[in-house]
Amino acid sequence: MSETLKFLLIGLGCGIFLALVVYFWQLSKRRIDKNKSETEIKKYKNMLADRMDLESNGISSLKMELEKLRKENENLRITNSNLLLKPGRKEVQRLQVYQTAIDRLVINSPGFGAAWQSALKESEAEFEQTYSGAKPFFKKILPHKTNPKLIDEDDNND
Repeated sequence: MSETLKFLLIGLGCGIFLALVVYFWQLSKRRIDKNKSETEIKKYKNMLADRMDLESNGISSLKMELEKLRKENENLRITNSNLLLKPGRKEVQRLQVYQTAIDRLVINSPGFGAAWQSALKESEAEFEQTYSGAKPFFKKILPHKTNPKLIDEDDNND
């Protein structure tokens, strides 16, 4: 063999050896990068799964709370309508309307105030007498409502 062929083979051998070293070095580097990326992907998947669990728990608790508040709202609405239907509520509201009307009349009509005050005092005194003396006893015995026909017959007999 000639000298040039010998140098050529030695150069080729060194080149192949260097190429193999670089190839294995790149292969090991690729494996390390692949392992790192797989580890990072697993970490992100776990983080995503945890976040989805937290969000689903939060959403389900919000849905339960919303349903509870809807039921409570409906119960309060029913209770409110029932309270408005109780006896006495409409009468109290009507009394408030009457009181407002009386206050306006007292302010606007100068003669009405004095007449109203005297009528009010007489009615209060009469009301107080119903709790003491013989009046309560007679009210229990006598009927509360009078029949207009009976009053007309008494007037005709006189």
